[in-house]
Amino acid sequence: MHTILAAVGCAAALAVGVSTPALAAVEEVTYLLPAPPNTLAFAPWMVAQQKGYYAAENLKVTFVAARGGVDVAKQIGSGNAVIGGAIGDTPIIVRANGVPVKAIAVLGAGSLTMVGVHQNGGIKSLADLKGKTITVMSYTDTTYYALLGNLKTIDLGKNDAEIEAAGPSGVWQVFAAGKSQAMAGVPDWIVSATDAGAKVDIIETNGFKSMAQAILASDDTIRNKPDLLKRLVRATLRGMEDIMNDPKGATAAYVAAVPSYRGKEASVEKTLNMYRKYVYANQKPLGHIDPARMENVQKFYVSEGIVSKASAVNDLYTNQFVAAGAK
Repeated sequence: MHTILAAVGCAAALAVGVSTPALAAVEEVTYLLPAPPNTLAFAPWMVAQQKGYYAAENLKVTFVAARGGVDVAKQIGSGNAVIGGAIGDTPIIVRANGVPVKAIAVLGAGSLTMVGVHQNGGIKSLADLKGKTITVMSYTDTTYYALLGNLKTIDLGKNDAEIEAAGPSGVWQVFAAGKSQAMAGVPDWIVSATDAGAKVDIIETNGFKSMAQAILASDDTIRNKPDLLKRLVRATLRGMEDIMNDPKGATAAYVAAVPSYRGKEASVEKTLNMYRKYVYANQKPLGHIDPARMENVQKFYVSEGIVSKASAVNDLYTNQFVAAGAK
């Protein structure tokens, strides 16, 4: 039947003198992520991949891990990849060093970096971190800089605590084992520590409004491949929107994409709900970057010496792909 219908369709096209255009070749894209793709923080990307949202944009996306968000930005700025993930703060850090990248979407209105401490450990505020051991993923990841930014709000510097770079797994494993008193990282690491037996409290970090995960691209790619970026943003935001609208369904899609989480669906759903509540919520339109927030974060980084100089705010971000991506 399908063959007959296809033949009839071709005949009808020829009868009216219409030629059938050839399908465009699938575009292959390497998408850099700041940690291994199976890290739960990247659920929007994995859900989008599993549900065929990139394929629907005629894209074949391969995810590759870099060494933190700053490394992602440097690789993109050097032309080694057209797109990557980091945190919305990352362009502030690298642009000051001449790396020509912008944030082209931010996944949520909240902050990605959270500071977890042990319940009944005597740490009730950031000030109590003085002299304590704090695990982070690396010294080149933006979550580390966000931690420094939070410490600076209470006049503490990096030498006022023992900050240990432990890698994407060690950041929570060392903490869960009781070998550190605090950890700075993403919500899924908080859940991982809880699943490993740690009783965790989240301490207040509103003094420094770090941003959520961002999609980054270079000035050159923004200028020369805007349609490609529009499709990548649109597909990724669909993955985030699925998590917001249906965490249980998104959990099933995520586990199908990352089978190592089979049997851990409860933890996955708990993590996605944390993102939904604390990171993704209250953003309109989805992916939108707030210029005032970007400017305020940059002012803080510069005033505290985390970056040497300010960049023009318009050089740090663009919302040109968000309206198209949110449709």
